[in-house]
Amino acid sequence: MINVTDNAKKEAIKLMAADDMGDSAFIRVGVKGGGCSGLMYELEFDTKIKDGDKEFEDNGIKVVVDKKSFLYLLGTELDFSGGLNGKGFVFKNPNADRTCGCGESFAI
Repeated sequence: MINVTDNAKKEAIKLMAADDMGDSAFIRVGVKGGGCSGLMYELEFDTKIKDGDKEFEDNGIKVVVDKKSFLYLLGTELDFSGGLNGKGFVFKNPNADRTCGCGESFAI
């Protein structure tokens, strides 16, 4: 399961509404190879479930993860930061052994 903070929920709702995605929209989170630590997070808004997707709901937000990414992301918290270091969604992943300085990639 992926936990969604209040800040992430507010921003996701705002962005999905701005894109006029409707009530069936959700956050799709995944992992792909790349970045300075080996794996990178992916996040997008979507409306279509794919075969093998795992579906969760936390804090009133539906989150979907592909089967390959699921084990990498189990227990991860999705937050949103609007601080001085940049604005964007932030992953707090308890499975990561190390992360890069920018927080966009990790290793297990």
